[in-house]
Amino acid sequence: MNRTGHQHEIAPTQIPVTCVAETQSIAGESPIWSSAENCLYCVDHQGRKIHRYRPSNAPGDTPAGQVETFDLPDIVTAIAPRKNGGLIIALHQHFAFFDPDTGELEMLVNPEPDLPDNRFNDGKCDRRGRFWAGTMGKKAWDQPCGTLYRFGADHKPVKLVDGVRCSNGLDWSPDNRIFYFAESFAYKIWAFDFDLESGALSNRRLFAALDPKLGAFPDGLTVDTDGYVWNAQPVFGRITRYDPYGRIDRIVETPASWCTSCTFGDADMGTMYVTSARESLSPAEIAGEPLSGAIFAFRPDATGIPGVPFDG
Repeated sequence: MNRTGHQHEIAPTQIPVTCVAETQSIAGESPIWSSAENCLYCVDHQGRKIHRYRPSNAPGDTPAGQVETFDLPDIVTAIAPRKNGGLIIALHQHFAFFDPDTGELEMLVNPEPDLPDNRFNDGKCDRRGRFWAGTMGKKAWDQPCGTLYRFGADHKPVKLVDGVRCSNGLDWSPDNRIFYFAESFAYKIWAFDFDLESGALSNRRLFAALDPKLGAFPDGLTVDTDGYVWNAQPVFGRITRYDPYGRIDRIVETPASWCTSCTFGDADMGTMYVTSARESLSPAEIAGEPLSGAIFAFRPDATGIPGVPFDG
């Protein structure tokens, strides 16, 4: 994939980015660290797979471990650990529970039965254990047909934001006062005021934007303990760190032009894990990027906030 044709706002940080698992995912996404299991979960949503990566490392070491893969009967787009064991997941059109150790899959609810041309995309739990996941057009990725939902232990989806052009990365500031949300094909990352107790959003405003003419778009994101936002930007093949005012603070280039999402993990929450995809690459481009679809890791001199499992 040609990454030329754009100008970096700042020079990329020279930092080694290591391939830790050659998963060859069609569409690797939704990485999340499980502190309880000391492992990374992520999905290959078009491959209908969940990967569980267990690094055998001490803080500061280069991760090197094993990958277990679990096959699903449907597209799986987002994932989070569950307090009662197993995982909560977003399938093609349903919220569901999945136990990777037994293979048990429990379908819960489809919030959009009247929108068969939509599917889920990214998701994550807030710090009260509610699972947030958004939808998008299956084929019309750039149409304003997506909706962001909040899904709690009562199993009732709550519509929060509609008219979304591809719901994507999401996370919360360390003080739980700001919610960040990537709308990929509006080429924007939004910030909202967030009420932790109620889960309500207000005061939507622009946090950061990419130039649509350059081809890249905001994908998955995570927030570090200093309140900086790290965003995967496919086509550019980079992870961009924004300060709390939306200014670019750092750029880390990855070996995959279609890096899709990022999260912090390991015992010290000091390793950044990055998923990637190959679904938009031609066979010739895949040959030139043999690690496309892999899981990568680097040590960014920043730490993440441990995730909270789904409260149900």
